[in-house]
Amino acid sequence: MIPAVFIDKDGTLIEDVPYNVDPTKIKLSPGAIEGLLSLQEAGYKLIVITNQSGVAHGYFQESALFAVEERLRQLLAAEGVYLTGFYYCPHHPDGVVPEFAIACNCRKPAPGLLLRATSEHNIDLRSSWFVGDILNDVEAGLCVGCKTILLDNGNETEWDLSPMRTPGFIVTDLVEAAQVILSVDIGMTSRRPQTVNLGLHNQSLATQAINSQFFT
Repeated sequence: MIPAVFIDKDGTLIEDVPYNVDPTKIKLSPGAIEGLLSLQEAGYKLIVITNQSGVAHGYFQESALFAVEERLRQLLAAEGVYLTGFYYCPHHPDGVVPEFAIACNCRKPAPGLLLRATSEHNIDLRSSWFVGDILNDVEAGLCVGCKTILLDNGNETEWDLSPMRTPGFIVTDLVEAAQVILSVDIGMTSRRPQTVNLGLHNQSLATQAINSQFFT
């Protein structure tokens, strides 16, 4: 079985443009190439896991996501990074398109997409990671036994913390995420990311749980 790094798309792998399906507007997040290259070279499969409720809400057709995936793969491949998989959930229970307006098991934080990817690519979940920019990503990863990293880029606004929604680590970009993963799993880097100042009323809870594992 093979370890993987599951990666959220909008706000993590690429800059967040809400409900965007225009390939020309897709821009990789700072540090994405450097971080993913180091993970790829270390033997991790790279798999995108993304909620795309714009389909259920009628903002765009499901077919529009094919061009999004193609453009994303082009941008990454130009720098030598290759995705093993691209998985999306088109559903939302409050959607307006009947086919997609359902409660499903694939919309994060539900783990359906991760389980599907695991089955199709022989992934070892206990040796894998989920990196995302909101706590729903963290919960999805923890549900299947992955280690988790939260990118603290301002996209998480609710901070509804619980044991299943507390990330293992908090970093600022995919370069730092890769450094954490390689240090924890392989001991390949001595450089540690800096502690993140969340500036929130529940900062103490989050940082105590996180920093005690890595930053001390």
